[in-house]
This record gives sequence, C-alpha cells and structure tokens, in this order.
Amino acid sequence: MGLFSRLFSELVDVVEWTDDTSDTMVYRFERYGNEIKYGAKLIVRESQFAVFVNEGEVADVLGPGTYELETKNLPILTSLQNWHHGFQSPFKAEVYFCNARRFVDLKWGTKQPLMMRDAEFGGLRIRAFGTYGVRVVDALKFMREIVGTEGVFTTDEISNQLRNLITSRFATVIGGANIPVLDMAANYDQLGEFLTRRIAPEFGEYGLELTRILVENISLPPAVSEALDKRTSMGMTGNLDRYLQYQTGVAMEGAASNPGGGASDGIGMGVGLAMANRMGAGVVGGTPPPVPQPIEFHVAMGDKAAGPFEVIELKSRVTDGSLTPATLVWSPDMSEWTPASKVDALAHLFNSNTVKPPPLPSS
Repeated sequence: MGLFSRLFSELVDVVEWTDDTSDTMVYRFERYGNEIKYGAKLIVRESQFAVFVNEGEVADVLGPGTYELETKNLPILTSLQNWHHGFQSPFKAEVYFCNARRFVDLKWGTKQPLMMRDAEFGGLRIRAFGTYGVRVVDALKFMREIVGTEGVFTTDEISNQLRNLITSRFATVIGGANIPVLDMAANYDQLGEFLTRRIAPEFGEYGLELTRILVENISLPPAVSEALDKRTSMGMTGNLDRYLQYQTGVAMEGAASNPGGGASDGIGMGVGLAMANRMGAGVVGGTPPPVPQPIEFHVAMGDKAAGPFEVIELKSRVTDGSLTPATLVWSPDMSEWTPASKVDALAHLFNSNTVKPPPLPSS
C-alpha cells in the first residue's frame, strides 16, 4: 500500500461493512497495519456482530448499533492494551463482521445409499436429499471453532462438514425410527422436524443455530422402484375388464387422431385383437354354468321310506304299479310328504300313456 493510500486510510473514521453477497458469513475489515483511528465510528447493522481481535485475542463482541471507538466504550480492550500518548493512539486491532442473518437453501444429501430394514420389504437401500438453514448466534464461538483468521469466510467452506453431519445423523434416525418406506413420503415434515431437534445441539457447538431441515425426497434404487411401480399398477388396475376397455378406448383415440399414419394400422390391429379376445372370453372361453343335478325322491313304502330314486327309476315303478298317484314322496326341497301326482316333476308320469292298463277281465 502506497503512502497516499495509507494517509487516506487513516483519515477514514467509519468502520462498517455492507454485504453484497449471499454466502459471506464473516468479513474482516481491512485497514493499513490493522490501525483503526481513535474515536472512529463503528456501525454494526441489523443481523451483524462485530468482533474485535487485539494481538490475536478477542477483545469485545458488539451487536447492532453505532459505537464511538474509544477506551471508555471498550473496557475489555482497555484492560488488554497498554495505551500510550494519553490514550489517544490508534487501535492496533482487527475487526471481524459476522453475518447473523439466516442462510437458507443449503443442500444436503446422501452420497451413498443407506441400508435400512423395512417391515414389508425387508432390507432396502435408500437415498435422501433436501435443504437446511443456519445462522450465526454465537459469533465468538464461531470465530474460535470454525473461522480462525480467514479474512472472508463463506458458506461453501463449512457446508461439506455440515452436510456430512446431517447425513450421518439422518442414517441413525431413519435406522431407529422404524417408519415403513411407503409411509415416509407422508412423514417428510415430521421427519425434518425430528432431525432438526436431534442435530441442533451439535450445530450449537460451532456457534450456529440449525433453523430447519427439509426432507425433499427419499428414493429407492431404480430396480426396486420399477418393481414397486408394477405392484402399484396391479393394485390400481382393479377390474381387468374395465382396464381393458379403458386401454382400448385410448388406443382407438390415438388411431383416430392419426388416421394416415402407419402406426394407426398397428394400433387398429391391436384394438381389434383386444376386442376379439374380450368377446371370445365372453362367448367361447367363458365359464359354463354348473351341470344340473338330477332330482331324487324318497318314496313311502308301507310305513318305511325307500330311496332316494331318480325320476327315471320312478317311471319304471309307475309302469309296474308300485308307484301310484297317491303314493307319498319327498325330496330335500320339499317341506313335507306329498302325493306323487301333486309334484310337478312327477305329475307327467301318471298320464294315460304312461300308466299301465289294468288286466283284462276274464271271459
């Protein structure tokens, strides 16, 4: 730095920082030889902290406001510094501005699939990703633990560490939560809140507040996802006849929208085959009705029940005279014993063509 720049620097008596970036967390105010004019104005804006470092030791941390830099306003610095020249010498100190606003939309995600046990599918591998937000709440701790002496410190320099911390704790939480993989999508909000509570204390060790973790997606490997999609499709299809009708309608609509294309011929053929198969299933390949079972009757023979006999057997008994219209009969679908001539299934056996004529009278 030249002489003119040095003189100009010493004449400037306002110490401030306006952030024109979206990722700067700490900025060191640059002065020639780290000299700050005695009585200079320090402006600390909202969402900022100013950290004074004197000869490698933190002297004071100031919140938002306007300060006049003199010994009576900086008691800690006064006790550290041996002031000369009537306490009117420049401050030989560094000023670090900490950005305390919330840094949002920071990314996290699993680099490798996480193994978990699912009650329905057994062992699974899943991936997850989302966003999180942080802000500096303890400037002194953040300076000591993370920043050190860097002049400019951005979110990129700590995001890897924070992302690894979230991913590691996410694996632990998911492994012990016993949430079925099919229910995870319905629990993203609750899962994010639970992760935030679990991980926040570890962020606090860095002087940071973990404001929120968002779980945006939990996914399965492609092969597992494909199998799950097929299973879901089968469940959603339901009535196969209706599904075939729907698919046929879609194919016909596609063919109608492109009547001159070669594809329409193939679609039409496919529709025709589908309809033919559907019609054939109903006419040829349909399930036949059950074969009717012959009706059987029990017959009263004296004071005993004989049978059961099929109708064809009873016809021969009518012929030989052992079954008459007045003979009582019964079948499982009848409520009581009934004369044979009163039963619809047997009444035709007693017409004139069936009943055996009586013997001829003797001459």
